[in-house]
Amino acid sequence: MNILLVVPRYQYTNKANFIYYFPLGLGYISSTLKQAGYNVTCYNANHYDGDIKDLITEQLNKKKFDIVCTGHTTRGYTIVKGIMEAAREHKSKPKIIIGGSLPTSELDVVKYLKPDYAVLGEGETSILELLECIKKKKNPKNVAGIAYLKKGKLLMTKPRDLIQDLDAIPPPDFEGLEFEKTLGKYYSNSIGGYNSFDEPRVYPIICSRGCPYNCTFCYHSLGRRYRTRSIKDVMKELKKNIKKYKINTINFHDDLFSINMKRLKEICIEIKKLKKSVPWDIKWICQLSLHTVTDEMLDMLRDAGCDLICYGFESYSQKVLRSMKKPITPKMIADSVKKARKAKMSLQGGFIFGDRAETVETAKETLDYWKKHSKGQLRLGFIAPYPRSEMYLHCLRKGIIKDKMKYIEEEVSLDNAFFYNMTDNMTDKEFKKLRHEVRESFEKYNKFVIPNSITKEKGKNGHTVKVSCPYCRKKNIYKNYYISDAFPDNIYFSNSMSCRKCNMRYNVCSPLRKLANQYFPVFKPFLRLYTNVQEFFLRRKMRHYLG
Repeated sequence: MNILLVVPRYQYTNKANFIYYFPLGLGYISSTLKQAGYNVTCYNANHYDGDIKDLITEQLNKKKFDIVCTGHTTRGYTIVKGIMEAAREHKSKPKIIIGGSLPTSELDVVKYLKPDYAVLGEGETSILELLECIKKKKNPKNVAGIAYLKKGKLLMTKPRDLIQDLDAIPPPDFEGLEFEKTLGKYYSNSIGGYNSFDEPRVYPIICSRGCPYNCTFCYHSLGRRYRTRSIKDVMKELKKNIKKYKINTINFHDDLFSINMKRLKEICIEIKKLKKSVPWDIKWICQLSLHTVTDEMLDMLRDAGCDLICYGFESYSQKVLRSMKKPITPKMIADSVKKARKAKMSLQGGFIFGDRAETVETAKETLDYWKKHSKGQLRLGFIAPYPRSEMYLHCLRKGIIKDKMKYIEEEVSLDNAFFYNMTDNMTDKEFKKLRHEVRESFEKYNKFVIPNSITKEKGKNGHTVKVSCPYCRKKNIYKNYYISDAFPDNIYFSNSMSCRKCNMRYNVCSPLRKLANQYFPVFKPFLRLYTNVQEFFLRRKMRHYLG
């Protein structure tokens, strides 16, 4: 069987784009298929210019493919639809299989997109059994963990048991998915608030799967049972690929990277050994659980090269945290912020408003803490009711979301799902006022700094930017800093950057953006117009993908 595995685009553009989160899920599927002996051709649509349908048609013209596989999150509904339409209209009539959280989190997607099969949850075992079933023309009803349509009726087989031995899964197929093409393409300001290197070469890795927590705004497409790879298996992958690709930044994607202190210590020891085996510096990023944070742990992480830690705070109101089923307290949040600052580590985290229990008073609790203690290091946002999350189901029950597929196609795809009033006790007027207050607080309490100088680098797309940190006054020099040539982005830019001495975050911006920050009430109508224009062009791009 010839299989075409398509990595979908992650931006609505017809131009090649190399800056995106590498799709580890599809990488695992590709390596699993190849290990099983299947003839797999990988096509990463992000790396090529042209209309997505034309690109897929071009690939299908090259050879006879029996299967086309692709997958995405719910944000990629429109893009996956374009891929599927190209495959369905092609004269070779390949079978179409989709996976990822797109069909897993909302089964109605299968009804509307009408793939031949959808793989739900972890796909490595299911895809092998499904392909064997297709090859032998057997009834797919005995293949666990899939969904399909039969005479217009949606059928779902029994759930697939979670994979317990993660070491048995081959490492992601980085080579097949053209990972090397992304290296050297990142700018120093490509990763918001993280810029230890002027030319970051980022390696994504996941050492565990699953999360046992039940946060109402989250949905775990890989299950709730927490499972880990052995440290030996993790380091085998890292040792090989750090040297092969000359990686200087490791991004651990685990939700619960620090839940086991003994395991964390072992990883730090092994990474220190790895750092000594290469002639260049290596930094790394991870997500931490507030339950395990201590001064000693942060010192251990920093000593091993970790210089950015990520937290999920969500709210400073105990009432809202309880409603979110978030097993933390405001005191734990405050302590973790103090500890990160003491360790001089760059901190990524934030608060999201709009839980069911949110009120004017609880929102004030969170915003007051943020104004007094954040110093511009923590983000502010609103909850998005992503499919299959408890908040999403709440919105369906209350009629806040009236049309599931329209919501996924037009709101989730555009990142416009953040402004639904899902609260039980706030009026729309109060909620709208909160949105304005959050935006105004961002402008007032964040640091916006105009560079001392900006110099275009000869023969490159990047610039050399010199700017003084507003906290420690160190003069930072960021090379390979991207500023768009397109109007109005070239005169109205702002990027969150971290000081390379104190690791505090601030916004490097143009003089016009600084002016808008200082006189925000005056500029508010223009900012709203700017946002509306951006959304108009994004919607136009989406219509193009829909044909």
